[in-house]
Amino acid sequence: MNLFQRKDFVMHSGDIAHYKIECDALTDEDLETLAWLIAQKGKFSDVYGIPKGGSRLALALEKYVSFEGPPLIVDDVLTTGNSMEEAKVKLHWSNAIGVVIFARKSCPGWIKPIFEMHWMNTSDMEQ
Repeated sequence: MNLFQRKDFVMHSGDIAHYKIECDALTDEDLETLAWLIAQKGKFSDVYGIPKGGSRLALALEKYVSFEGPPLIVDDVLTTGNSMEEAKVKLHWSNAIGVVIFARKSCPGWIKPIFEMHWMNTSDMEQ
């Protein structure tokens, strides 16, 4: 299974994408390393993973919960940000911080991407 796949598919948002980021291809070791990187950025009091994509990352982050700082909401790929916003409301975590592995577009200020791909949606490279 490849992490990046060039194919059309329907995203969670309902939009059509011409490439897929298949985070199921990430190994447990990959996720452990990403969790460690996230934990280096600051303390967090709890962690919640957006089902299904963020669940494995949240599990890897559990050992870093310090009961200090804001709660953390995580996901694998951000497309619209709606799932993250909905979780923040559902959990009543108004002070939550969010982290995603990949962001297909710019993120709201409270969500930080590890890898950001929003430049793919601009015409910067067109001449």
